[in-house]
Amino acid sequence: MSTAFANLIDGEQVDSTDRSRNINPSNLGDVIGEYARGTAADADRAVAAARRAFATWSQSSPQQRFDILDRAGTEILAKKEELGRLLAREQGKPLADGIGEAGRAGAIFKFFAGEALRITGDKLDSVRPGIDVEVTREPLGVIAAITPWNFPLAIPAWKIAPALAFGNTVVLKPAELAPGSPWALVDIVQRAGLPPGVLNLMMGPGSTIGAALASSPDVDAVSFTGSQEIGRGVAEAAVKAGSRVQLEMGGKNPLIVLDDADLKVAVNVAANGAFFQAGQRCTASSRLIVTEGIHDRFVQALVDRMKTLVVDDALKPGIDLGPVVDDRQLAKDLEYIEIGRKEGARLAWGGERLTRDTDGYYLSPALFTDTTPEMRINQEEIFGPVAAIIRAENYDEALKLANDTPFGLSSGIVTTSLKMASHFKRHAQSGLVMVNLPTAGLDYHVPFGGRKGSSYGPREQGSYAKEFYTIVKTAYVAP
Repeated sequence: MSTAFANLIDGEQVDSTDRSRNINPSNLGDVIGEYARGTAADADRAVAAARRAFATWSQSSPQQRFDILDRAGTEILAKKEELGRLLAREQGKPLADGIGEAGRAGAIFKFFAGEALRITGDKLDSVRPGIDVEVTREPLGVIAAITPWNFPLAIPAWKIAPALAFGNTVVLKPAELAPGSPWALVDIVQRAGLPPGVLNLMMGPGSTIGAALASSPDVDAVSFTGSQEIGRGVAEAAVKAGSRVQLEMGGKNPLIVLDDADLKVAVNVAANGAFFQAGQRCTASSRLIVTEGIHDRFVQALVDRMKTLVVDDALKPGIDLGPVVDDRQLAKDLEYIEIGRKEGARLAWGGERLTRDTDGYYLSPALFTDTTPEMRINQEEIFGPVAAIIRAENYDEALKLANDTPFGLSSGIVTTSLKMASHFKRHAQSGLVMVNLPTAGLDYHVPFGGRKGSSYGPREQGSYAKEFYTIVKTAYVAP
C-alpha cells in the first residue's frame, strides 16, 4: 500500500480520493507515493487562506522572517542526502545531482533569510523646499508559484524563499510528475514556524489548478516556470485578472566552439551542457556551433566521450545519466530523433532506447551532425539528451547562428581568445552567457533569466528577486 500525501491549505492537510501515483522512472515498479489531486475549488480555498494570512504576515518583522527561513534552510541542508535520494527516485537525475540540488535549495533559503534583513529604501529631498521624499518597498500580496518537474527542489525554493522573505504569502503548484520533493520542502518550511495560510501547497493537474491560480482575481502575482506554450496561456489569464507575471519558458541554447578552443575543455563543456541530467534543463546546450578548423576533431572527440557516458538507474554510483522523466518525454525524444533523420541530418551516435536491470525510460544521448539551422531539431526545444552540430565558417557566422533563435536564455563559447570572449559576452542575445563553461550550471545569489521568448518579467534569484516580489511606495512628508 503506497503512502498517501495530502495538499496543505491554511495549515491543514487536505486529502483527496483522486490521487496520482509517483513512479520512479529508473524502476517502474517503484511507487514513491500517491499524491492528492486537488480541484479548482481547493485552489480557491488556498488563495483565500493566503489572502487572510497576508494581513498579519506582511506586518511581521524582518527578524521573524529571517528566523523561519534560516531554520528551514538549516533543516534542508541537514537532510540534503535524504531529499536528494527522493529527488533522484522521482525525477531520474543521478543521486549526486539530486543531493547537490537539495543543498542548493537549502542555500537559497539561507540567502533569502539574509535578504529579509536587507530590504532597503531611499530618503531624498523634494524639489519643493521643506518636503522629504521616502521610497520604500512593501510586500506585493498573494503569490502563485507554478513550478516544473526538472528541478523539483531548487525552483520551488527560489520562488518560495524570496516571496516569504519580503512578506508575501504563497500558493505553490508543483508539477504532477515530481510532487514528492516539493511536498517534502513545504513540510520543512511549514514546520520551521510559518503561521497557517502563509504557505499553501496545491498538487494536481495544471489544467485545473494552474488555470485556477492564474485566473484568480485574488492572486497578486504569478511566477511560472515551464513551457512556452503553457506560459503564454498563464500570462494571458494573469494579466486579464490584474496580476503581475513572471515567466521562464525554456531555451534553444547555443554553444560556440572556435578553432582556438582547447579541445578537451570544449568536449567536456559540450557533453555536460548538452547531455547531463538527460538534457532536461532549460539551459542545456542543444545547438553546438563549431567552426571549420576544429569541426572534425571536435565531432570525433565528442563521440568518443559520449561512448564513455554511463546511463543507468539514478541511484547507482558512478553513473553519468539517469533515465528521462516519463514515457511521454521518452516518446518525444525518440520522435525528434526520427525527425532529425528525416530532415537529412546524420545521427553520429546514440539515440537508442536502452535496457537495464530495472524497467525504466533509458535513452542513450544522441548527437546529430551535418545539420542546417532551419531544421526542427535546431529550432524547437526537445528537452532531452539530443544535440545537433552546426558547422560555421568563422566566428562571425557562428555568432549570427547563435542568435538566430526565438529563444534567448543561455549561450556559451569555448575559446582561448580574450577578444572573442569579450565580443561574445557583449553581443550574445541571451540573459546568461558562459565562457569556457557549460551553458547549464548556475549560482543561487545572482539573477537568472533570459531574453526574447525565453523569459518575461523581472529576473529570479539573488537580490534582483525583490523587483518582482515587492512593490515600491513613494511617500511625501511635509513638516
